[in-house]
Amino acid sequence: MINIFFLGLVSFFTDLSTEMVYPLIPLYLTSALGATPAMVGVIEGIAESAASLLKVFSGYMTDRLRKKKALAFFGYATGILYKLALLVAGSWAGILGARMLDRIGKGIRTAPRDVLVSESAGKGGMGRAFGLHKALDMSGAALGILITFFILRGMGDGFDYKRLFILSMIPAALGLGMFFFIKEKKEPHPTKNREPFWKNISKIDGQLRLYLLVIFLFTLGNSSNTFILLRAQSAGFNTMSVILLYFTYNMTASVLSLPFGKLSDRLGRKRLLVPGYLAFSLCYLGFAFAPNQGMMIVVFVIYGAYTAMIAGVERAFVAEISPTELKGTMLGLQSTIAGIALLPASIIAGVLWNAFGVAVPFVFGAGLSLTAALILMVFMKNRAGVSA
Repeated sequence: MINIFFLGLVSFFTDLSTEMVYPLIPLYLTSALGATPAMVGVIEGIAESAASLLKVFSGYMTDRLRKKKALAFFGYATGILYKLALLVAGSWAGILGARMLDRIGKGIRTAPRDVLVSESAGKGGMGRAFGLHKALDMSGAALGILITFFILRGMGDGFDYKRLFILSMIPAALGLGMFFFIKEKKEPHPTKNREPFWKNISKIDGQLRLYLLVIFLFTLGNSSNTFILLRAQSAGFNTMSVILLYFTYNMTASVLSLPFGKLSDRLGRKRLLVPGYLAFSLCYLGFAFAPNQGMMIVVFVIYGAYTAMIAGVERAFVAEISPTELKGTMLGLQSTIAGIALLPASIIAGVLWNAFGVAVPFVFGAGLSLTAALILMVFMKNRAGVSA
């Protein structure tokens, strides 16, 4: 678990850095640069999809080159370049470029990092391993948000965004330093060329194919988190309160990720994934119809619980049923499919918001999430923790 702990610290410091600026991006785009919710959706959708197209390629290169640590380090290093790009961005196009740079780095690092986590998990402990990693990841995000809150409160009305961008580079650099303590499992380099994964498609578990299809369907209704921040703003929360709401979401996910990961090892992945999708559906209905700010706070807490139930457990599920020689590729493919769906999802959410009001995109997402839960409930087999 030592390796997983330091991998978690990499994500802790990286997410601390990222979340020091992320909650302000949609608010900055709409209030300072005049972007509409539809434009925010396009920016986030393009950025996330660009990253996701790289994830399957990064996973394939992880399987082919066996250089997991080097690929992950390179992907995390782009976080510093992202902050530099934000410093010089003066328009929504500049923000788009910076966001794409950040997401491309995420696209490169996700698969090799997840393979490192899965290889470091003990027998029957895949859910616990990914749960611990996710807990550290989300706690870093929560701390970054809290730091931003106190910095902005001290600044008053004169937000100095550039100073904040510079400060956020410090934890990003600390995260890169954690790679010194991470040990990579040494494997003999194959003497023959590895076949492209599509030539080994028959080796992919049928349950994994089903789940990849469900991920695509679910993500079509799961737009960028920027929309829940805009929704909170439309419900009357000011900028500082929106940041605290986002902190509440991340902190909840951090506290619950490890317990839910361990629970999936004992009860099986299905018994966490199905309730997780149902919780998401409930959250989106809450975002659509919350009658007051108190209820909106409750919805953000439930949204954190949903994240804890899904994020680590689904990676554990994919890692444990993927062929060993395709593990990186499958973990990358999972993220790629979700990212491909995120572009139309964010555009659809923005268009529905502009055309029909704030509730409609959330009702749409709740319906697709409910459909995904029903498919898993009927067709997915339950899998308790198995050896990696």
